[in-house]
Amino acid sequence: MAEEQLVKESSQLSSYDAYFERIQSRKKLPQSLQEILTAAFANIPVSSFPSVPGGKVIEILADTSIADAVKILSECNILSAPVRNPDAGNNSSEWRDRYLGIIDYSAIVLWVLESAELAAVALSASTATAAGVGAGAVGALGALALGATGPAAVAGLTAAAVGAAVAGGVAADKGMGKDAPTAADKLGEDFYKVILQDEPFKSTTVRSILNSFRWAPFLPVSTDSSMLSVMLLLSKYRLRSVPVIEPGKPDIKNFITQSAVVQGLEGCRGRDWFDCIASKSISDLGLPFMTPDEVVSIQGNELILEAFKRMRENQIGGLPVVGGPKKKIVGNVSIRDIRYLLLEPELFSNFRKLTVMDFLHTIAPQEIGKAIPPLTCKLDSTLGSVIHSLASKLVHRIYVVAEDVEVVGVITLRDVISCFIYEPPSHFDNNLGFAVKEMLKP
Repeated sequence: MAEEQLVKESSQLSSYDAYFERIQSRKKLPQSLQEILTAAFANIPVSSFPSVPGGKVIEILADTSIADAVKILSECNILSAPVRNPDAGNNSSEWRDRYLGIIDYSAIVLWVLESAELAAVALSASTATAAGVGAGAVGALGALALGATGPAAVAGLTAAAVGAAVAGGVAADKGMGKDAPTAADKLGEDFYKVILQDEPFKSTTVRSILNSFRWAPFLPVSTDSSMLSVMLLLSKYRLRSVPVIEPGKPDIKNFITQSAVVQGLEGCRGRDWFDCIASKSISDLGLPFMTPDEVVSIQGNELILEAFKRMRENQIGGLPVVGGPKKKIVGNVSIRDIRYLLLEPELFSNFRKLTVMDFLHTIAPQEIGKAIPPLTCKLDSTLGSVIHSLASKLVHRIYVVAEDVEVVGVITLRDVISCFIYEPPSHFDNNLGFAVKEMLKP
């Protein structure tokens, strides 16, 4: 087991190294300038970074329901939040006791997709028994299985049996029979009935999905750490947020996100070092760090559920919506858009048949009545203009388009941060070794 874990850690570290090495090989900044910038960020303490808006980090208790967690994230206009353990008393002096992890939209998407898949299986069976579950198992075992929200079978139950144990009664009431396509056609209405009104989905808590669907580990740094370490965690090591704690104190002092760092870079406009880099075109800096063939996209006439599945499979936070064989960009769908499906289910009664473009038109502001155009730039755009667009629009990616509006690349917050730094020799072992190994723990 220990040997398998070491192999897993080595594999993941290799993937981080490959991404960063690719970026460093494509960047065209003078080595001397990169060394100066990296050294500068290494000398900036995390304590000097601006606090979150309002000065208080938004936390979510572990026993909060998923529905309420989505409301908190949406109302506070944040993508993620630390999860606090209500069982840990205020006297706890260890952050490991007080915080269980980070909840974000990516974890919620994973949970929703599995819920939809289980519900679809369940609704294709007229009774729980038809899926191989005895009537006595419908309540207790069904609740036990999905209360854990994991994909594995529980007590010998298959995923199909688990789904039927929870929603088989719904299918029976509808008289839907065993035809899976028929069940899928009517999944919209019953999907919401299952996850928003029926047990155990209705009572599913943040705690219960935190481990099964973990995408964002809780990996704090201390206030005396360097901003270089934070920027490396947010770029090379793929974290989207980094909690900050004071040494010897368990409470979170600050919560630094990729977006906050890019906004901080935007605030450096006018300084010689920033303007030197920001004035260069993105192509001169090697951006975008992907080929057109590597861009993951979705056609406007495909189902919105497929868009979220594609994000899950590729571990990305958004997709360009394209039309036609030329991949002409017509929209953008983000992982945070899952909140509309959960907070406004009345808008999506035809959930299973809902196309991406229908979804985007539905969530568009009423005064506009159509989907908001995606944020784009061209290969000759300057890095400064890209940073300004990302910071001012509070978005997490900008699409690079050719003259015919064909998508040829994507620039993310992670990519922008990576442009300004490199990893000095021994920095990993001296500053991040323990932290990253914590992140890689199963």
